[in-house]
Amino acid sequence: MEQSRLSVVDIRDVGFAYGEAKILHDLTMSVGPSEVFAIVGPNAAGKTTLLRCMERVLAPQTGTIRIDGNDLKSLSAREVSKRVAAVPQSHTPAFPYTVQDVVLMGRNPYLGAASQPGPHDVDVAREAMEELGIGGVAARPYTQLSGGQLQLVLIARALAQEAQVLLLDEPTAHLDFRNRYLVLATIRDLAVRRGLTVIMTVHDPNDAMQYADRVGLVSEGGLIAIGTPDKVLTAENLGRLYGIPIDVLTDGDRHVIVAGTPS
Repeated sequence: MEQSRLSVVDIRDVGFAYGEAKILHDLTMSVGPSEVFAIVGPNAAGKTTLLRCMERVLAPQTGTIRIDGNDLKSLSAREVSKRVAAVPQSHTPAFPYTVQDVVLMGRNPYLGAASQPGPHDVDVAREAMEELGIGGVAARPYTQLSGGQLQLVLIARALAQEAQVLLLDEPTAHLDFRNRYLVLATIRDLAVRRGLTVIMTVHDPNDAMQYADRVGLVSEGGLIAIGTPDKVLTAENLGRLYGIPIDVLTDGDRHVIVAGTPS
């Protein structure tokens, strides 16, 4: 599969509001190739809004978002799609497309308005499916897959897009323990092997502790801490973030985050 250059995402002083409701403010961070960056925070903290700004579904009112030095505002929608691929929490197509058809949707940025996918596009889609271990279900209706398989199909669609920036909005939402591990381990592996710049929101800080290179804690639209998981995901920081007692249990190099006992 042809690869584009490795990408750096640079966000400076970004702010976004819906009318008078300020969602993001003064948000600054940078994420590079082969890095998994996890955004952790409570509901309504602004996590998904930030991803939508990076995807240019939303436009920040203040600040800039750059990919390899290019301001997203200066790029066409097609150019953005060739640089940034997004994986939603869930996706329910209106028609029971096959798995291969869904993955082929990732080739849209490379097709003309009336064009159909060609042999190269099919090869790219098949390679993405094989890489994620779902080649055997290529002909199955997408709507008949398990939760873990569904998420892998969406990731394969993003790989077929050949973008070097991968955005994932709570990729393990609604997954059981096994599939959560499978999806997160796959994301970690892809970042390393392909040099992808991965930014994901996570519901459980334990996922960030185990699979992220760096973590940003978001509260009320702003970053309150950023750094490596062991430095950022502390009992003090998480207690302040969620407003409940938090314990971080340590066994050698392993850390497990649990709700603490109120004093």
